[in-house]
Amino acid sequence: MLDPKLLREDPDRVRAALARRGAAELVDRFLELDRRRRELLPKLEGLRATKKEASREIGERQRRGEDAAQAIAAMRELAGRERTLEAELRTVESERERVLVAMPNLPAPDAPDELEVLRTWGDASKRGRDHVELAGRWLDLEAAARTSGSRFAYLKGPLVLVELALVRWAIELLAAEGHEPVIPPVLVRARALFGTGFWPDTEQQIYRLADDELFLVGTAEVPLASLHADEILDADAVPRRYVGFSPCFRREAGAAGRDTRGIFRVHQFDKVEMFCFVRPEDSPAEHERLVALQERIFQALEIPYRVVNIPVDDLGASAAKKIDIEAWLPGEGRYRELTSCSNTTDFQARRLNVRYRPAPDAPPVHLHTLNGTAVAVGRTLIALLENHQREDGSVRVPEVLVENGAPTEIRAD
Repeated sequence: MLDPKLLREDPDRVRAALARRGAAELVDRFLELDRRRRELLPKLEGLRATKKEASREIGERQRRGEDAAQAIAAMRELAGRERTLEAELRTVESERERVLVAMPNLPAPDAPDELEVLRTWGDASKRGRDHVELAGRWLDLEAAARTSGSRFAYLKGPLVLVELALVRWAIELLAAEGHEPVIPPVLVRARALFGTGFWPDTEQQIYRLADDELFLVGTAEVPLASLHADEILDADAVPRRYVGFSPCFRREAGAAGRDTRGIFRVHQFDKVEMFCFVRPEDSPAEHERLVALQERIFQALEIPYRVVNIPVDDLGASAAKKIDIEAWLPGEGRYRELTSCSNTTDFQARRLNVRYRPAPDAPPVHLHTLNGTAVAVGRTLIALLENHQREDGSVRVPEVLVENGAPTEIRAD
């Protein structure tokens, strides 16, 4: 959510920034409603003061035994005008809030208009079998389809051990870098989704429980962002860095016919997610730090990748800037997204009311929040299988995972 004060004081800057996202018209609509709201408030307060004085006068007349009929009639007229103004104020405030919520975050100045490749790492020329063939019987899609429908999978045998080793290794690596491990709830209320910008922007992707006002999360970002909702942190408690592990659930509405083979795009998957609360002035550097950690993970797993700066048109509502890491997949012969890392500035913190106090006597300030995928397990398994395949169809497992309990190789038979 944008700062209403910023909209009032610097509308030209906001209008120019939101024009890049096709939302400039919302600025003028907000300002129109905001002006009307500020006109109505003193009118209503003045009317209530007049009504209070009229009520006092009626009481005094009645105590003196005087006729108060005229004063009572005037009071009724004031009450009617009050109800009319209150109704208009409610309408204006509701519409003002709707417009404010509809505004996406301001894009960062260095968020590009077209996809920008920042750098590459590793050999991206290898071609070979795809992950479904390489995994063989350890990836059971048919049984999952009978059990749950399309876009589900059973992982078996060595794939399970590789996943557990991958998750444990990634969490320990990030814990050593100051991220506190968390296993969050994956059922959340609507406010948590609203707070992170997933509601109402991506509600078509979200699973909702029929009998409870709860929703399944599509990423641990959602519950991690709410860890400090409505809190004011002390200055020495910032930054706060977390690494969460959770199953994730996405309906993938509208994705029919895309990536239907294997486990690249599924309804349920596991993910290790980084989430940070930092001072506003520190968020650009923190963004670079998180991307560097993502690259460190890919390099340790020996997966070729490229780092791309996502264009403004493809940013989610909450992101000011997003960097993706795309892994080379030999089975497809192209790069595919495996991780994202976003600086959401104060957009989420305003919705969730997460603040800190820079100094003991200073007023609280909204923090900046950032999120970044450490390991999207299913897609990382795909990249591991395809990039470490051998000519005989077996797959070599990277040493960092073997050290954490994974088998040295995977064979489909």
